[in-house]
Amino acid sequence: MAHELTRPSAPATLRNARLDGEEVVQARIDLAACFRMAARLGFEEGICNHFSALVPGTNDLFLVNPYGWAFREITASRLLICDFAGNVVAGEGRPEATAFYIHARLHARMPRATAAFHTHMPNATALSMTEGPPLVWAGQTALKFYGRTAVDEDYNGLALDEREGDRIAAAMGEADVVFLKNHGVMVVGPSIAEAWDDLYYLERAAEVQVKAMSTGRPVRPVPEAVAARTYAQMRDGDAESARLHLESVKRVLAREEPDFAA
Repeated sequence: MAHELTRPSAPATLRNARLDGEEVVQARIDLAACFRMAARLGFEEGICNHFSALVPGTNDLFLVNPYGWAFREITASRLLICDFAGNVVAGEGRPEATAFYIHARLHARMPRATAAFHTHMPNATALSMTEGPPLVWAGQTALKFYGRTAVDEDYNGLALDEREGDRIAAAMGEADVVFLKNHGVMVVGPSIAEAWDDLYYLERAAEVQVKAMSTGRPVRPVPEAVAARTYAQMRDGDAESARLHLESVKRVLAREEPDFAA
């Protein structure tokens, strides 16, 4: 299912000190923590799926997981730095091809997407396979995403060229979450912590909706005015809540899987 990107590594002259700075090291640790906790929660799928984040201080380089490694194997130092042309600027290995073609185009076309997380996590993906809107705004957790989602209705196979990445970016538009019909989900955020927080709560919202739908009883949506008001309440202070959420994840991992930060 996965395809390795075959473009060459960048020449050594492209490597410079900014890639080893404190902010970059911290971004590596934060992103590695997201991979590890995603694995624990069952968000990953084999060696497929990918998370990326712009390298701090740049707008044309991004961190991404290497092809062939499961989420539970990712460490901070194992992450690659790639440019938008497909060159590996730092790190050993190559990104998975769809990781490059989706994430490079998202970061290039959407400067607000500091982080971009793509998964086939089971409950959100299940909702991407159903007719109609994936979320029906019936659960409180779902209201965190009220007005923030888009749907890509046109599944087009694997993303093995830049055109498909551009198409997905266009489908996302101004949304923070896009349900890729028959495929999975993409979440973007202004920080690694906010992308993680949204990914986590998106799957939780999808999980309880799937359970509610499985009862066979009608699902009762929240009135639109209440949904909008609750969304505003939940978004107030969301960035700080997301930061604290990721700090909690890192504390858990520091105790139980300390190699994630290596």
